[in-house]
Amino acid sequence: MIVRPARITDLAALLTLARQAVPVLAALPADEERLAHRLRWTQRAFAGQIERADADYLFVLEDDDQQVVGISALTGAIGLREPWYNYRVGMTVRSSPDLGIQRQIPTLFLNNEMTGQSEVRSLFLRPDQRRGSNGRLLSLGRLLFVAEFAELFGEKLIAELRGRADEQGCSPFWDSLGRHFFKMDFNHAHQLSRLGSKASIAELMPRQPLYTCLLTEQAQAVIGKAHPNTEPAMKILTDEGFTHEGYVDIFDAGPVIEAPLARIRSVRDSQALVLAIGTPDDHAPVWLIHNRRLENCRITTAPAKRVGNSLMVDRLTAKRLQLQPGDSVRAVPLLCHQARAVAA
Repeated sequence: MIVRPARITDLAALLTLARQAVPVLAALPADEERLAHRLRWTQRAFAGQIERADADYLFVLEDDDQQVVGISALTGAIGLREPWYNYRVGMTVRSSPDLGIQRQIPTLFLNNEMTGQSEVRSLFLRPDQRRGSNGRLLSLGRLLFVAEFAELFGEKLIAELRGRADEQGCSPFWDSLGRHFFKMDFNHAHQLSRLGSKASIAELMPRQPLYTCLLTEQAQAVIGKAHPNTEPAMKILTDEGFTHEGYVDIFDAGPVIEAPLARIRSVRDSQALVLAIGTPDDHAPVWLIHNRRLENCRITTAPAKRVGNSLMVDRLTAKRLQLQPGDSVRAVPLLCHQARAVAA
């Protein structure tokens, strides 16, 4: 398996993936014209022809038969072309000394505090491929890309995770809050958001702090909680150093997790090494390996042995990366415990 930039020739394969994705991904519309436009745009981003405010990097996961089985994406910067809103969960203290009463009330503040940061998003892996290290390669490959090209991104990476919803796709948070200011159901509002109207919807929300005690108990219970189907992806990112600092999505109150680039394990611990060809032993740890190219980026996982400043891999791995012995790679152990073993 390799992660590489999406190309216009992937259009048919991505349309098939888009029809399998639930919920529908903003970066992967099941619309041929819109998806073709996005692919042309992402090709320009990987060619270095796009400003950071407009850069979208769409990656695909491809098997050795050149079948596209998953996607993931990075945004260069959010909020620089139009406002990017979320809620920050805070606390308001009210007290009456005469009555001897003090109340601490959780509060939601509408804000644009993530403006200018970069976003990881749109992770989708075909269900029959959710095995082995495929999901981790698809998710972490883009972090290794950030490690190599940090100048293209903000000081932080964020991830806006899907929040809780019932089996019919209804969000208790939206039903208790958003629909009172924007008269439509959650699915309709979310569809408009995918079509680029998120800022317009947010601008109809009240600017004053919102007391969560005025929401239904069901809505209060889901604030900052990820959807069960999203928890595996969340764990991969939290293992890398992402944390939830109290920001949530304006639609379903899903957690917005974040990490400074310097604290992300795959960024902090990755190293530039020289590629060598050999036969790593059976106990060699699995490494995440990037060929250090932008437009022709290729990232894979493979057992590898570090010897000094060289990384020994087998010939198939070098072929997947389209590299020769002596070429430079950026690499990091795939798992945290492997990193500790390599360091020892």
